[in-house]
Amino acid sequence: MSTPKATTSRPLLFQPHTIRGVTLKNRMVLAPMVHYGAREGMCGTYHTVHLGKFALGGFGLIFTEATAVEQRGMITEMDLAIFTDAQAESYRPVVTLMKEQGAVPAIQLAHGGRKAGMQAAFEGNGPLSAAEVRRGRKRWQPVGPTTTPISADWPAPQQLSAAEIADIAGAFALAAARAVRVGFEVVEIHGAHGYLLASFLSPVSNTRNDGYGGDIKGRMRFPLEVAEAVRASIPDHTPLFFRVSSVDGTVEGWTMDDTVVLARELKARGVDVLDCSSGGLLGSATAAPVTRAPGFQVPYAARAKAEAGIQTMAVGLILEAQQAEAILREGKADLIAVGRQAQFNPNIALHWAHDLGLNTRFEDWGPEYGWWLEKRIRTMQGFATPTGTPTGKG
Repeated sequence: MSTPKATTSRPLLFQPHTIRGVTLKNRMVLAPMVHYGAREGMCGTYHTVHLGKFALGGFGLIFTEATAVEQRGMITEMDLAIFTDAQAESYRPVVTLMKEQGAVPAIQLAHGGRKAGMQAAFEGNGPLSAAEVRRGRKRWQPVGPTTTPISADWPAPQQLSAAEIADIAGAFALAAARAVRVGFEVVEIHGAHGYLLASFLSPVSNTRNDGYGGDIKGRMRFPLEVAEAVRASIPDHTPLFFRVSSVDGTVEGWTMDDTVVLARELKARGVDVLDCSSGGLLGSATAAPVTRAPGFQVPYAARAKAEAGIQTMAVGLILEAQQAEAILREGKADLIAVGRQAQFNPNIALHWAHDLGLNTRFEDWGPEYGWWLEKRIRTMQGFATPTGTPTGKG
């Protein structure tokens, strides 16, 4: 009697994954990455090509960059926005392209808060200088939980009243409804990196003494109201994500203990996935005084998943297929987000499938590419692997 051959299950990274009424073809997510290519908040040719690369490259879920829900919430004047119907309609071409390639289109909704109207990252990632304004750069009055600026170099924000807070929660809801109307299938609320919602969460930046400040319950109130408003504005089958800075990185700031509390409250309000980042409260977008190493933010996703019972997305220096697969196999996260590594290699999802033993004949590349690449295998036999790595033979 022969012994049955052992079967190897398909890697988790490339198994379909369903959240509410949406099924992703794999668990690879393009993380939101700002590129300062928009004009008047409109999605144009640049973003269609930029995001389209990752749809062709095999990602299951693709996020836009931080997309402003109102004018004063724009982080820079070159960012995407969705506070008008015209802006919303501008996304239709890229949404259509993503869907044609089997990817799920997702949008990240954001409000810059104290950081609104700042420099682009490659300009310095700080407040606009007087010289830059004289040269025509636009800036506007930032808003925040109090009138305390990020530092002495940054402009003082206007303290939001309770009525203005309610208006901004409504702006998030309207933006989410517009996004769904033009075809986005997943919505994320940006509550990280020192932007408006994060500035309300942290005790460093939120020193209010009314119902939107004080203890963690008060500091969570505005972000939770945004989550409730967005959830109510989108269909029940539409997944809702929330990005959080899991830690501020300061002793007196927001901690992982706080993130677990927030995650439980978000889940109770219909948030499906916690996107676990860190830092950014007092500096550039993701700056945090934490040790950087491969997967350095994965423990945040793992703890939130274990203690709050919410699905999580891991992000941050996830560089290899085997690393990503291990995170999923060990139950530390449900989704893997890749940002700058995907900029370096837009086909990284397809390449990681090769690394994990799939796509041996380029079957997932689509016929426009895969037919030609599969034929190339024959010409390289004896001196290179199917992916083109020389073997030293021949």
